[in-house]
This record gives sequence, structure tokens and C-alpha cells, in this order.
Amino acid sequence: MSGVGLELRMRHREESGRSEKISEREEDEEEDEENGRGLEAWERAYADERSWESLQEDEYGLLRPIDSATLHHAQYRRRLQSYSSTVRIQKGLIRYLYVVIDLSRAAAETDFRPTRRAVVAKYVEVFIREFFDQNPLSHIGLAIIKDGVAHCLTDLGGSPDSHIKALLGKLECSGDASLQNALDLVHGCLCQIPTYGHREVLILYSALSTCDPGDIMETIQKCKNAKIRCSVIGLSAEMYICKHLCEQTGGLYSVALDESHLKELLLEHAPPPPAIAEFAAANMVKMGFPLRESESAVSICSCHQTAKVGGVYTCPRCKARVCELPTECRICGLTLVSSPHLARSYHHLFPVDPFVEVPKSNVNHKLPKACFGCQQTLLNPGSNSIIRVACPKCKHHFCLDCDIYIHESLHNCPGCESIRDSKLGNEQ
Repeated sequence: MSGVGLELRMRHREESGRSEKISEREEDEEEDEENGRGLEAWERAYADERSWESLQEDEYGLLRPIDSATLHHAQYRRRLQSYSSTVRIQKGLIRYLYVVIDLSRAAAETDFRPTRRAVVAKYVEVFIREFFDQNPLSHIGLAIIKDGVAHCLTDLGGSPDSHIKALLGKLECSGDASLQNALDLVHGCLCQIPTYGHREVLILYSALSTCDPGDIMETIQKCKNAKIRCSVIGLSAEMYICKHLCEQTGGLYSVALDESHLKELLLEHAPPPPAIAEFAAANMVKMGFPLRESESAVSICSCHQTAKVGGVYTCPRCKARVCELPTECRICGLTLVSSPHLARSYHHLFPVDPFVEVPKSNVNHKLPKACFGCQQTLLNPGSNSIIRVACPKCKHHFCLDCDIYIHESLHNCPGCESIRDSKLGNEQ
């Protein structure tokens, strides 16, 4: 009996060990299915890389890699032509923009890798820095929508680092989105802006619905009466209420197709838009040019109420200290700027004329073989000319990369400047 009992006990141990291995294998398979959503290992690798998005079909039906440089040049030329379609448009140089970010549960979707909120946070950071580079006299404020309520994340200010730091610390998603509450919040903040300031709202909306406490049509009409220009970038699908909001307030409405398209749509809002007719009248704006204190001086900043060593500015009217420019003095309300800010805003008033593309049929050996800007050759090794553009004033030829740099960063034509300098030298 003892031998039979021992044999049964050993057989029971073997069966229990086999069942434990089977259960562990099943748990591992379940974890793999949850992580990869039921895909094989090789399928998950391609799904994460999304390599099919870097291919396009040519005229022969073959798959070719996408030429990103050509697409970038085409987008730039299209954007430049749209900006210059009408001559001498008056633009608002002093902008007060609120960026409203939807952080409802829809922002946690993974159709944008890794999530919508991560992609939005990354490109909003790029947009904020580009916005202040294009609009040094303007201000930005951040607001978020979650749990059916709109929260003001940062007040209107001119420091990109403070806005980015506040945004990256508040990226939790929960609840529903409320478009009406967001509009009420920004309306209460922007209605106090002086008449010379251009009031704008840019909404990054992820949800497919809005949970509003009242009549949103009245809120839209209130924003229209306050001359607030509302623009919306959707991350899921087109919504009628968002399109109606943009049509009533004169804004732009678009839906992002992927990450690169979202970045392109965001950066289209960086340059100043055309001024509204009511704001087109000339206004006198009082500004102060504060002096920077020495690096060893210790003073208390009026905007943050903290002691700082050096790097602060003194208001010329009330002698209060501020730590960043441009801003408004917290004591006397005077707009404080620096002279480089005015100089950097000058190019929006007198932009460089769009360069004209030189037809390939006109390219011969008499034309310049090198770019006037970077001195790179404009001929391929096979003596076939590549795309070149020419300044309509000085007639110098440039490559597309120099064209982009001149119109988006330099804001001066090197050919025209060289002619102007030579004329001044001859006169002297």
C-alpha cells in the first residue's frame, strides 16, 4: 500500500506541475496579445514603425520612397503663394492668442503615436517657439479642457519657457470635452484686451462631441461680437459645430491626417493673419523701453514676487522690476518691449517679394550656374538643371533651400542688399 500511495503522489505532482506550466504559458500569450493587440511579432514591428507611410506610388505603379525634401519645397511654395495672393495686406503685429488643448479621454487615443496628447504636446512646444520668433510683440496663454470644464493653465505672457513647462506638467486625460466652457473662459480673458490687440483662439480638439451646459450658439455669437478670431484643428474627424464656429468668427478649420500634417497645420497659425477691418485703423500705442540692470544687482521681480540676481528690467515710468520682455508692467500697465522686438516685427510690414521660378526651357549656359546665396551648383552631374528661382528685383538666382531661408528666417534678399551696398559705396 505504501508503494501504491507513493506512485499516486508522484503522479499527482507531475500533473500539477504540467498544469502550472500550461497556465503560465497561457498568461504569457494573453500578455503578448494585450501588448501587441493580437498581432504576430513581425506584424507588431511593422505596425510600430509604420513603414508603409514612407512609400508612394509612381506613374508606373511601382512603390518608391517619398522624397521629403520635394514635399517640403512644394508645401513651402504653396504656402508662400497663399500669403502673397493679395498685395499689402495689413496684419496684426500685436496678437493675444489663447491655445486651448483638449485633454479629455479622447486625447488618450493611440491613432497618433504614441498618443494624441503626446504628439500635441510635442508640436505645441514647437509652435510656441515659432510663434514668438514670428511675433515678438505678442502674447500667448494656455488653457485645457477635461472633465467637462475648461481650466486656464497659464495667463497671457511672452515667455515660451514658462508656457512649455506648465503644459508638460499637466498632460493627464480624463472626462469629456466642453467647447462652450472653453469659449467662455477665453472670452472672459480676451475681452479685456485693448483695441489695438488682435484677439485669437486656437483650439486643438480631439473629441467627437461637446458636453455643454447651455446654448453654445449664444457663446459663438458673443465671441463674434467681441472680435475674437477662433480657429480649430481637429484630431479625429470634422464636426459641424467647430466648422460653424470658425465660419462665424473668421477663423480656419482643418482636420489633421497624421503627425506631419498636424505640425504643418499648427505652423500655419504662427505668422500674423490679416487684420480685421475694425482693427485696421491706426492707433497710438504707448510703449516703454526698460533698461537692464547689472548682473550683480539683487531685486524683487514684480511679476513673480521673488528675489532675483541680475537679468531684470526696470520700468521707465514706475521703476518696477520685471524679469522678461515683452510684457505689461504689473504696477502701471505700460507695455514694455525692447528695440530688437520692433526690428523683428518689421519684416511683416514689408515682406520679401516671392521669388519667381525659372522655367527649364529658359535655362542655358548664359544663366548663373551657382546659387547666389550658398554658391552651390544649380546643375546636376548630367548637365540637367534643377529647380531654381529668381528675385524679381535684383534678378539673382537662388536654390529652393536659400529661398526658404530668405523668406522664413532672413527676411532680406542678399542680392538686393548687395546692390544697395554697392550703390552706397559708390556715392561715398
